[in-house]
Amino acid sequence: MKMANSTIVAEIQRLKKEKDAVILAHYYQDGEIQDIADYIGDSFYLAKMGQQVQEKVILLAGVVFMAESVKIMNPEKTVLVPEMQASCSLVKGAPYKDYLAWRRQHPDGIAVTYINSSAEVKTISDVIITSSNAQQIIESIPKDRKILFGPDQHLGRWLSKKLGREFEYWPGACEVHVLFNAKRLTDLIRENPDALVLAHPECDASVLAYAQVIGSTSHLLESVTKHPHKKFIVATETGIFHQMQKLRPDAEFIQAPVVDEGCKCNDCPYMKMNSLEKIKHALETLKPEITLPEDLRSKAQTSLDRMMAITSGKPVTWPSEFSL
Repeated sequence: MKMANSTIVAEIQRLKKEKDAVILAHYYQDGEIQDIADYIGDSFYLAKMGQQVQEKVILLAGVVFMAESVKIMNPEKTVLVPEMQASCSLVKGAPYKDYLAWRRQHPDGIAVTYINSSAEVKTISDVIITSSNAQQIIESIPKDRKILFGPDQHLGRWLSKKLGREFEYWPGACEVHVLFNAKRLTDLIRENPDALVLAHPECDASVLAYAQVIGSTSHLLESVTKHPHKKFIVATETGIFHQMQKLRPDAEFIQAPVVDEGCKCNDCPYMKMNSLEKIKHALETLKPEITLPEDLRSKAQTSLDRMMAITSGKPVTWPSEFSL
């Protein structure tokens, strides 16, 4: 028999104190997980908070690559993830050996890699970006340097168009965001002419063409407070609706349609693997724990350090050529 949520929540709060733990949760988590988190945010915010929290144990309620990033930056902390199978289609679609071969084809390029990547891929990247800081980081790269962008080609193409920079793309995509359908979206807009369309840049260009606001999860969330509209059509993962509704209880939020009308594909299957029960178990046992070989961790940290430095306004040095 499953424990009542209130009992599980009380146990989680007790365990947090006992284990000196803090919970970081991504916006794509179920609402009940967001409600028990100490900090909620997008990938960049969670990476920053991972560096700032004082607790000895950090539980990352999200997917494994996010927890890996926190561990890379905080080797002395115990970093937990509720479900080790919570991967990401972008991570799976960019295996280390293939990404390395691609890098070697362009040794003079700067490898700009989305945070949705494995720790191994981060070791052969020059800088990590998130959708919320990508523009700032790309603008810091000298215009005469070639940019290799991966693993999400749709985010890359949107940035390339916006910033007027040419990229070499890794052909990856988010399995959730690519399913939003432009034709069905136009029908929905026609039915709701008073709605503002918000979209994450991982969506295909055909969908982004109809969005009035394009940006990271944190930017989309901020937009619902800035715009006076009473109705929003949202093209990103469903977990964001929980915070949007809290911020704008007076507004209606409509999920943008996917290709298959009967499909629940707006939910990230990996994000939804987590649960309150798994969080409680992780705090009880301090497992599953993220562990990384020190050599791999320190190499991966270089690309994350560049991200943090640039977003803090500090100068960075770019390698003249890739070698391994």
